[in-house]
Amino acid sequence: MRLAVMADIHGNVAAFEAALDHAASQNVDRIVLAGDIINGAPDSYKCWQMAKSLGCPILRGNHERYVAHFDTPQAHPIWKTEQFAPLHWTVAQFTGEERQEIADLPLQLRLEDAPDILLVHASARNDNDTIMAHTPDAEIASMFEGVTEKYIVRAHNHVGRVHLWDNRFIISNGSVGWALDGYTTAQYLVMEQRRDGWKITQHSVPYDVESTLRRFEQTSYLEETGPIGYLFMREVATASLQVNPFLRAYHRWSAQGVISLQEALALFMARGY
Repeated sequence: MRLAVMADIHGNVAAFEAALDHAASQNVDRIVLAGDIINGAPDSYKCWQMAKSLGCPILRGNHERYVAHFDTPQAHPIWKTEQFAPLHWTVAQFTGEERQEIADLPLQLRLEDAPDILLVHASARNDNDTIMAHTPDAEIASMFEGVTEKYIVRAHNHVGRVHLWDNRFIISNGSVGWALDGYTTAQYLVMEQRRDGWKITQHSVPYDVESTLRRFEQTSYLEETGPIGYLFMREVATASLQVNPFLRAYHRWSAQGVISLQEALALFMARGY
């Protein structure tokens, strides 16, 4: 069996189309979408419709949770603030019924014909865990308590890597629509079942990045999403972290006195972060 795993599309239609076209040339038997199809670039709704049209398993990522729970008791108060303006844009694209459909997505997937694989968005514990090269084994064990599968396939961190843990493989998928490893490509994973285990191949597919950047400018996205939307666009353009460093600086400056997001963005850019 050849299995394609895609995740972290984040509303980037051009990247999603490129990844699907490339996967079609790889003779894959099955596609799994491991979460975060929506929220980020301007075209979340189109990406969601494309995902559903595939008829494949879809896991719920943290960004699906943000959209599904936006105006429910599970919502975090910070979601209503300017820092989450891109989320407000995304929520407005979906009906209540569609958001309930998103809320009902599973958090984990096990395949009957591949019993040695567990698929999650971030971990078996939640949809927001990060695994880095330096993450302690004890912390990873708490993320996958009770998990027995030899291959754990996840996404969320937007950087492809394989982590050896407890004689098992944790395979982190690259991001289709929001690469953060310096390469502006659509990245996804193909796993090929062999007698001695699974062959793991991370694919990095060129796509029309300028087309996606034009979508930020052609819509009212930048106007409505403010500084965070602008930094999202920079992340797509550069395949590098922008929002997290900005928010760290913003919170540091806020502790010294009142500063708006827009003022903080101007300072952030002026200092060449």
